[in-house]
Amino acid sequence: MTKDNILFSIIGVLLGVIVGFVFATNIKQKSAVRRPAAAQSTRPQALDKELPEDHPPITPNSAPDDGNNPEDDAAALEKARSEPDNFDAQMQAAAVHYRARRFDEAIDLLMHANKLQPDNYETVVALGNTNFDAGRYQIAEKWYTSALVKQPKDVNVRTDLGLTYMFREPADMDRAIKEFRRSLQDDPNHEQTLQNLVVALTKKGGLAEAEATLTKLTQVNAENPSLTKLRSDIDAARTASKKSTGATKGK
Repeated sequence: MTKDNILFSIIGVLLGVIVGFVFATNIKQKSAVRRPAAAQSTRPQALDKELPEDHPPITPNSAPDDGNNPEDDAAALEKARSEPDNFDAQMQAAAVHYRARRFDEAIDLLMHANKLQPDNYETVVALGNTNFDAGRYQIAEKWYTSALVKQPKDVNVRTDLGLTYMFREPADMDRAIKEFRRSLQDDPNHEQTLQNLVVALTKKGGLAEAEATLTKLTQVNAENPSLTKLRSDIDAARTASKKSTGATKGK
């Protein structure tokens, strides 16, 4: 989880980032909220329309396990209702709602858990993640920022903070790039951050740095399934830039 646990439009070319986040697995074990490796996305549904059907996952971060027993889920929800002061019960019930994509209900329970244990780091991060998946990027930003005050070197959280700037409307690509670069200061080989930085730089028009970052990403994981797409989008952006420059000179 991880929060073990993001490519979308680039100058007229669709590019997607799979943002992952999960808090279900570790919640069961230790009331934590972490991001496990998996193949499916947990991005807000609206973003799916921006991705090509054959778009590969950009990151191992992903969706929670949906294989829970319905009876266990029902019991978890009932326990949270009957034991409102039980922190673990609130967190487990939040995980049930999250798996069902009932984000409002999950957030309500997480907010209650946060009141019970205001200093619990995993709850703060979970509130950032759940608001992110609900498409509430400004709210997610606030929770991620609060988490980073506690643990400023949490690269996963800082990368997700950068993504809140990438996905919001209007996007703040400069701030996203700033957060991604900060993440890489703490972990230069963080694959998810490198991928997202390539996307942001390509969209911003910083193609030389995007190229260098893509080279670094290739060194980190030559089997990354998004390398071809990232390369093609950089090439497309460079071609579009040359055409635009040529058209301007021709006037």
